[in-house]
Amino acid sequence: MKLPFSNAIFAFAQPATIRYTIVMARLAHFAIAALPGLLIGLVPTTAASIEFPQALALSIIAGLLCVLILGIVGVYGGLLFSNRLLIRRFFFAWTASFGLLLAVHYPFRFLEHVPRNSLLAWYLLSLSLLVLSRLTMLAFFQRRVQRGKFIQHSVILGMTENAMHLADHVLSHADVGAGLIGFIDDRHPSRLPPHQLPHLGGMDTLERLVRNGEVDQILLALPISAYERNHHYVQRLRQLPVQVLLVPDMAMFRIAHRRVVPVAGAPMFVIAEPPLQGWAPLIKRCEDIAISTLALLLLSPLMLLVAIAVKLESRGPVLFRQKRYGYNHRLIEVYKFRSMYHHLRDEHAGVQTGKNDPRVTRVGRFIRKTSLDELPQLFNVLAGSMSMVGPRPHATATKAANVLFEDAVKEYVARHRVKPGITGLAQVHGYRGETDTIEKIQRRVEYDLEYIENWSLWLDLSILLRTLPAVLSARAAY
Repeated sequence: MKLPFSNAIFAFAQPATIRYTIVMARLAHFAIAALPGLLIGLVPTTAASIEFPQALALSIIAGLLCVLILGIVGVYGGLLFSNRLLIRRFFFAWTASFGLLLAVHYPFRFLEHVPRNSLLAWYLLSLSLLVLSRLTMLAFFQRRVQRGKFIQHSVILGMTENAMHLADHVLSHADVGAGLIGFIDDRHPSRLPPHQLPHLGGMDTLERLVRNGEVDQILLALPISAYERNHHYVQRLRQLPVQVLLVPDMAMFRIAHRRVVPVAGAPMFVIAEPPLQGWAPLIKRCEDIAISTLALLLLSPLMLLVAIAVKLESRGPVLFRQKRYGYNHRLIEVYKFRSMYHHLRDEHAGVQTGKNDPRVTRVGRFIRKTSLDELPQLFNVLAGSMSMVGPRPHATATKAANVLFEDAVKEYVARHRVKPGITGLAQVHGYRGETDTIEKIQRRVEYDLEYIENWSLWLDLSILLRTLPAVLSARAAY
């Protein structure tokens, strides 16, 4: 987890370097977005092509849109100097820019004579060059980090245990934005703990380093209990033209999220929050409605055949309804095609289905093996009690090694922070079917929590695409 140093450093420390880098990045991104479009007006084709003045105008508009949207998604702030790839942001910004260009085309028809393959080449070439430019910038930044050259140089005031943890964390996540050069502490070196970073000296040394422009940021890591000492240092540090940051308790930081929010004006670390924020719940709901509706339309003939086979196989209803845990640990009614003899059904799943289970019908074995028995859950998704992708819902009495799931894994209930899904990250990693050991349910929960913490539309689509191969290769579904 990267320590969230304030983006204020990019408006404070060495402004000329920061501004120059950002301006050059914007110019490079503008050129990458614009030049391939300009080539449309320069390269003759067999088909009718666009004239050069019109191509010039289009390329300028595309470049400006790309730079504007990259700024909106935050690329030209602290992220630009981080170690992150930012490929999704570049993909979104360029796709949105190109999409806006195409949207403007429809009422004015100014791209009517441009071959479609030329437009596709423009889009793909610019996207590839944007990604390549980011990789090149990261390689350049890494070389500077390896040489010890940073945009801002920082020191830690106080060689405490908390300071040691902070230094180890920063060194393991070093980026070009801020580099640690050592510790400041007034105590004699013989009283200080060893560390790979040097002890630079005391407060007099710190003042000299600041006056010489060798230090731009001071991280105050003294114990909170040492109020008088902290107050003395704060008063002295406020006289220096540097940024001073108060370091949080790193032990608390490990269990907190990256954000700090104000409560009545007081800053608070975020320990936990709902996993889907902002537009995410609406996006996921639209995804569920669109995909479940399409799936029901395409699979309705198959579902009808399965229903007929279930009815002909044995007496009883076609559908099996079962209470399972859903969002916020609430009970929901989940639909499945009935795969057991009706008089042998287990509504609470007190006994998991095993290999050659006598309760399962012949048709039931086939539809369980191929997961066709789960298709009625598309109605659950459409109704809103389930999602296409999410942790699988479990019945109330399901056990692993004769231990209830919620007793076997202490984080089990955390998986109910989102709606359950027809498929999930655990399933595409081979964890479907019988869960007869505690290790299996532990691994399932680990994958479920990983999905919740890293949710994105792209992750959902990836899981959906990987579901069919996972179902066909599975061996533990009885």
